[in-house]
Amino acid sequence: MGENVTHFRCDIDGGIARISLDRPERKNPLTFESYAELRDWFRDLHYAEDVHAVVILPNGGNFSSGGDVHDIIGPLTKMNMKELLAFTRMTGDLVKAMLNCGKPVIAAVDGICAGAGAIMAMAADLRIATPEAKVAFLFNRVGLAGCDMGACAILPRIIGQGRAAELLYLGRSMKAEEGHAWGFFNSVVPAAGLESAALEMAGRIAAGPTFANSMTKTMLAQEWSMTLEQAIEAEAQAQAICMQGNDFRRAYEAFVNKEKPVFKGD
Repeated sequence: MGENVTHFRCDIDGGIARISLDRPERKNPLTFESYAELRDWFRDLHYAEDVHAVVILPNGGNFSSGGDVHDIIGPLTKMNMKELLAFTRMTGDLVKAMLNCGKPVIAAVDGICAGAGAIMAMAADLRIATPEAKVAFLFNRVGLAGCDMGACAILPRIIGQGRAAELLYLGRSMKAEEGHAWGFFNSVVPAAGLESAALEMAGRIAAGPTFANSMTKTMLAQEWSMTLEQAIEAEAQAQAICMQGNDFRRAYEAFVNKEKPVFKGD
């Protein structure tokens, strides 16, 4: 998963993939190439047996400044409608790939987290921030709608409709304390402890019943469009599948023997 990556950093160890954008001198903007490579990487991640959790890290004190002004925004102003739609579908495909990758994703946010960078943090399952983190869905500040890459669907589910509307209409920054109070961030930690906190959480996930975790992620995504009755039935089927797994038996046997279960993801 990490051997052929060229447009972002990727390191896999102990079932945890650590990734980050790699242009710290410009606050880690996204390019056409890094968008596409991240999309493809998350698509392939569904089949990666050696990865059980993903941590998206900052680089050089910043998470990501979003789409590169010179490499993306400038060229977009010269494209026709068909080309523009191909681009917006491609960026949306990155979010869909993150949601459907089958592995819990943790965003560790420091410094600037704007535009498409904010979207990537939003599309993660869990988010940890430093006090210096500033998240901005700044699309309207460049003359665009706030409905970018699923923001109008996902962000209200995390922080509520009114709060999401404020951020999307104004394009203002959401500071770490505000994001924590609103439920966008799960926790706020000092910058020096950000990576270790994210990796500790990822380690706990990777040590858990990984097949069951994948099922949880699948249900969290799929149940958005279900009725309550459909969701309850889908969860009944998903849980019955997990009950056939060896990790369920391991947990029971460990409980009987007063031991801590060791999960193997099968």
